Amino acid sequence: MSEIHGIFFNTQILFSFALGLWAAVSAGRGQSISGNFWGAVATFTILVAVTLAMGIIMTAQGLRPKDGRLLLYYLYMAFLLVIMPGLFTMLRGRDDRAAGLAFALLAWFNVGVGISMVDRMITGPWVMPIE
Repeated sequence: MSEIHGIFFNTQILFSFALGLWAAVSAGRGQSISGNFWGAVATFTILVAVTLAMGIIMTAQGLRPKDGRLLLYYLYMAFLLVIMPGLFTMLRGRDDRAAGLAFALLAWFNVGVGISMVDRMITGPWVMPIE
């Protein structure tokens, strides 16, 4: 399950990069954010939720990230779960150029957060702690 979790986590990093690119291109063209983009934001949120659920299941099985930073893992995952819908709420559903730039910057920030988590081995590999 640890390998599948890693695949899902890497997918959310790539998906976030694509969301940022999409939002930046839309903003660069002066277009409003489309309903398809909002659906992709919802898909990103669901992807993060599934990844987090896998982390919860592995924790329930007694597994921990190799460096033992379980609390940090949950804090980061909670951030990734709520930040995109949170920005949508803060902008009150705006879909103009400025909103597109805000979503692009946030999506790329999320990429950086994800890469940082992988670099610091917060996302895995998940192992049974030695007691």
